[in-house]
Amino acid sequence: MSDSVQYITNAEGKKVGVLLDLETYQKLTNLSVDSELLMGLNLDELQALAESYLSPKAQIQLHKLLVKNSENDLSDDETETLDRLLAQVDQLNIIKTRARYTLNIFQNQQQIA
Repeated sequence: MSDSVQYITNAEGKKVGVLLDLETYQKLTNLSVDSELLMGLNLDELQALAESYLSPKAQIQLHKLLVKNSENDLSDDETETLDRLLAQVDQLNIIKTRARYTLNIFQNQQQIA
């Protein structure tokens, strides 16, 4: 992309604007429109997010609480903890999905380029 970017400078040599070739502009504007993309992360970071899990400690706690819940044997505190863990799982799944989606978009763009 560095060849496709030119800077506009003022009389003092300070950068005051940017000139992009059309292809670069279209790529940047298409990416910025999609709010589901996780921008600012490299491919390794996106891959790590896409493959992430709850911590083993949280996973064990979740499993125990789910078992107790199936037996209708949860205290109020345990119910709150279970709800919190399930909310974390939901949020993690959303982030993982967004990371996979972003990876897919980037890989498709590399195939086109």
